[in-house]
Amino acid sequence: MADANREKQNPTFYALMFALVFMSIGPVALMFINSFKLDVDIISGTSGLLFMPTIQNYETALCDVLPYEIDHLDYCSLKFGGAFINSLIIAIISTILTLIIGCMAAYALVRFRFMGRDTASLTTLLVRMVPPAVLLVPVFGLWNNEFCIDKATWVAEWLHDIMDSRRRRDICLAGTHSGIILVYVAMNLPFVIWILQSFIVQVPRSLEEAARVDGAGPFGVFFRIVLPLIKPGLAAAAIFTFRIAWNEYLLASALSDRDTKTVPILIVNNMSEFNVEWGVIMATGMLLAIPPIIFTLIASRQIITGMTAGAVKG
Repeated sequence: MADANREKQNPTFYALMFALVFMSIGPVALMFINSFKLDVDIISGTSGLLFMPTIQNYETALCDVLPYEIDHLDYCSLKFGGAFINSLIIAIISTILTLIIGCMAAYALVRFRFMGRDTASLTTLLVRMVPPAVLLVPVFGLWNNEFCIDKATWVAEWLHDIMDSRRRRDICLAGTHSGIILVYVAMNLPFVIWILQSFIVQVPRSLEEAARVDGAGPFGVFFRIVLPLIKPGLAAAAIFTFRIAWNEYLLASALSDRDTKTVPILIVNNMSEFNVEWGVIMATGMLLAIPPIIFTLIASRQIITGMTAGAVKG
């Protein structure tokens, strides 16, 4: 019966699947191929797949981390290494903080009964619908004016000595890793809370009650019983949070400075009114895509399990 159903499969299904795969892999493959081309070959568009590959674009992108001097480059203006470290710091820390706060908040909304619980649960989803561009102006104003410490105080002097901040008299959240991380945590937290609630609801209460009978406290029940059972949800939420924090440009461009800019900002800054180095942009884009791909491959089993967690078993 299964073979008969496979033979009767509509060819449109395979055509649609091929189109979806092509739409997903095509841009990445095109960016990968163009990263080994010179700008002349990319702009002309006549070389296609027949061209002389070169690693000059990757050498230009990694000029500040390569151990040897680059012959075709007089000055290394593209500081990819520092931007890459900034992106890793911001993405990893914001993901960890979002998961820690989000899973605890989701557990409280599911298991505890208090006034306004349903309203708070619905509000988390409504807040996620707010576009990041709406937050740009108010956050920029708060981070540059309200959330500042005057350098005259002893706290600011201590922070000044640690951060070695000589650019302005006061110390603000703008231009720091902490300021960008805080915005990303607040931006991704509603979705993480919403998605983890559906996984925590599926955890049987009897397991938690049995753990309490055995002497486990509230934190013991949460960390030893609940967290291991919602690993698929944590993996899915981690991928979403990491991807947003890794690729986000608008808020990072307004809140970062020369020392805290991320890779997306570096790529855009490589474009000017008179010159666009397409090869370097393609190479930098491929380097930018490596960490999310590796993270996804590592957590692929948990992600697949999370995607099929609500499927009906037949």
